[in-house]
Amino acid sequence: MRLLAVSDLHVASATTRNAVASIPAHPDDWLILAGDIGETIPHLEWTLQTLRPRFRQLVWVPGNHDLWTLPSDPNQVRGESRYQQLVEVCRTLDVLTPEDPYPVWTAHGDRPVVLAPLFLLYDYSFRPPGSTKAEALNAAMTAGVVCTDEFLLHPDPYPSREVWCRRRVDGTAERLAAIPERYATVLISHFPLRQDLVYLPRIPQFSLWCGTKLTEDWHLRFRALAVVYGHLHIPRTSWRNEVRFEEVSLMHGPNGMRSVPVPSLRQVLPYP
Repeated sequence: MRLLAVSDLHVASATTRNAVASIPAHPDDWLILAGDIGETIPHLEWTLQTLRPRFRQLVWVPGNHDLWTLPSDPNQVRGESRYQQLVEVCRTLDVLTPEDPYPVWTAHGDRPVVLAPLFLLYDYSFRPPGSTKAEALNAAMTAGVVCTDEFLLHPDPYPSREVWCRRRVDGTAERLAAIPERYATVLISHFPLRQDLVYLPRIPQFSLWCGTKLTEDWHLRFRALAVVYGHLHIPRTSWRNEVRFEEVSLMHGPNGMRSVPVPSLRQVLPYP
């Protein structure tokens, strides 16, 4: 039994939908879907209905695109309520979410591992040292870099995405701290947990929308064997403090502008 992972499928693209439909069955394996499956509830439903029968278990976390409320979408639910709709879709199809009890993975040698799907958002703290949020946003806009979240990812009922992020971080940290010390963990997030993992050579200003510094030490604090994330569209393996970080997104733009073969599923456990 293996723990596999992929993110950023963006199934609004017909090319990517065809690629997802071609993923073969892995009846003994678990699959992590680390966010940005699509941009509407039907996108998530189609993906889960396609993949759930092919794996022993699916584990899902939301990405920023999943939380968008498109003006063209008949479903105009926003923010926290939209997130809860996504969670209910997952539960209907027996897919684990950040709102469910953390499962224990027992196929990793003699040491059981807790799989922790996280929904944390971002708070604009991934910015140049000494700069304020306003200064960093102004620099990004001057460079022509503005995340579409500013128009489509609504924080309702919270006053801002930063406040929503802080609520998620605080509540999640409490849950992770309650995991008995005998367990290692795999932390699963759409957004990178550390700023030094945000490798965006063409658009460094986009780091503002990539995470929060509140999680920089979580890989050590919560005994991570591995940390899984996406969002950046630059798949890679990195190491920090002897902990493995896996960026598992497909290497394509969110609009699916180039051909996507059968998605490569990253093996998280056992470490190949």
